[in-house]
Amino acid sequence: MERNNRLNKVVWPIGLPVFMGLLVISILFLAAATPQNIHAASSGLPLTTFMSDDFAGSGQCAMCHSLLRDRGGEDVSIDAHWRSTLMANSAKDPLWQAKVSSEIARHPQLQTVIEDKCATCHMPMGRTQALIKQLSIAILEDGFLDSNHPFHEAAFDGVSCTLCHQIQAWNLGEMASFSGHYAIDSATVPPNRLIFGPYSNPIQNMMRNNVGFTPARGPQVEDSALCGACHTLYTPYVNADGKVLGEFPEQTPYLEWKHSEYEKTKTCQQCHMPEANGSVVISNRPRGRGLTARSPFNQHYFIGGNSTMLTLLAEQNEELGISASSKHLETTLARTLEQLHSDTAQLAVIDTQIKADTLNIVLQVKNLVGHKFPTGFPSRRAWIHLRVKDADGHIVFESGKPRDDGSITENDADLNAGAFEPHYNRISKPEQVQIYEGIMRNSDGNVTYTLLRGAGYIKDNRLLPRGFEKATSPDDIAIWGMATSDTNFQGGTDQVLYELDISGKSGPYVVAAELMYQTLSFPFIRDLLQDHTEQEDRFANYYADLDKKPVIVTGVNKTVP
Repeated sequence: MERNNRLNKVVWPIGLPVFMGLLVISILFLAAATPQNIHAASSGLPLTTFMSDDFAGSGQCAMCHSLLRDRGGEDVSIDAHWRSTLMANSAKDPLWQAKVSSEIARHPQLQTVIEDKCATCHMPMGRTQALIKQLSIAILEDGFLDSNHPFHEAAFDGVSCTLCHQIQAWNLGEMASFSGHYAIDSATVPPNRLIFGPYSNPIQNMMRNNVGFTPARGPQVEDSALCGACHTLYTPYVNADGKVLGEFPEQTPYLEWKHSEYEKTKTCQQCHMPEANGSVVISNRPRGRGLTARSPFNQHYFIGGNSTMLTLLAEQNEELGISASSKHLETTLARTLEQLHSDTAQLAVIDTQIKADTLNIVLQVKNLVGHKFPTGFPSRRAWIHLRVKDADGHIVFESGKPRDDGSITENDADLNAGAFEPHYNRISKPEQVQIYEGIMRNSDGNVTYTLLRGAGYIKDNRLLPRGFEKATSPDDIAIWGMATSDTNFQGGTDQVLYELDISGKSGPYVVAAELMYQTLSFPFIRDLLQDHTEQEDRFANYYADLDKKPVIVTGVNKTVP
């Protein structure tokens, strides 16, 4: 736990109260505005307008940063885009709540550690405010999930405006900032507390008078290291007796990006917050005063690959209390699917040969993203579904066929909780499936899906970003399993040779290959739903109604004479 002790030395100064006058002004300002002006972009629930000593609710920010248009007249309002993202709904996410409850059910002696770790980046404002006030950090029972908790609203505003834009540049990109150890200056008295944006010389009076922050330029908001504070996460792991043995790199996309060529060419923000069309006037106030349009303006899309949870949020919008309409959630889902289809990976047939009774097919998968794919949390997987038909339309060979329940035909991990499909360089049997995934092992060397038992990876053959050197990668982002010795598995690409028995068949042969992707793998869900906590059972009901078909990221067809 040496790293954990070092991280915990980040100092959090005690905050000073926000002037009551500022709170009154803020409430009056909000009441004077029409609902259409505040939330014209969404028919979902209103954004929260809480005010605490150190944070303001997203609804306070939306008063000025909505009704924004780009050069082509498209709505680029910050709240309209953000409120339908998983960043905004990080605390309301029922899968996350279920996983927290599962980990606690399996290791109740570590409940305090689990809740503090998980609240750090999923309920950052509530957790930070409680920490500053020297209150205990709790999520379940009478913790942040309880509507009577003093920081419930702050917690449920997710990864919100006054959290990200208050993060100081002090330790970003360093080990001390990882696992949510971002630094917030809670010592400066409002309205002199700085809140950071990408532009120089911002108008200050409106924000100072209404929410108690002084806007200033902060280059860190354009730096990938800001994202890396939460998206480099180390979690403690324990042995079978519950003793903490060390830390596990649960997700490391920032470090993977640092070890690729993208570090020099593209930031996280450039991919996940694409620029608007031309300059944008970033505030709808003060009225009657011409404001200078700013450029570039990064849209608050925050799209990744988690189409499954966006679908669930849209389906359970009202019950979960989402501050976005189904239409806006569907728009964010459409952007996510477009990114998966267009900017994530490519699949190609690079060679075919028929030798006697054997059809050889070489497939190449190319990773287009700036980190491993699938990314982040080890519930995700991508795989090759290959199907070959003969001249009569009969299936000669099929590997990786998806099932309606979310499982993959013949995948060892889906058939046996303690097994997993190895990485392949050569495939000759239908029961062999090329699956790109991270499979955790516990301290006894066995497969596990419990985060607190995750001591390392027994398999990690997720597709590497371009420029990623296997030989020089540190252990925290290394490749594990058979892919380490596969010379065709390298930074940016993987090649798989399929050797198919075609004796007694006749061509031409039609080859159809697809790269498929799941946010939630079948064995992960099977393991999660064993404890029957309140949060697990609720998620199980939601999951039962979900369409479990995988996303087809890309595909290719070829006829072999």
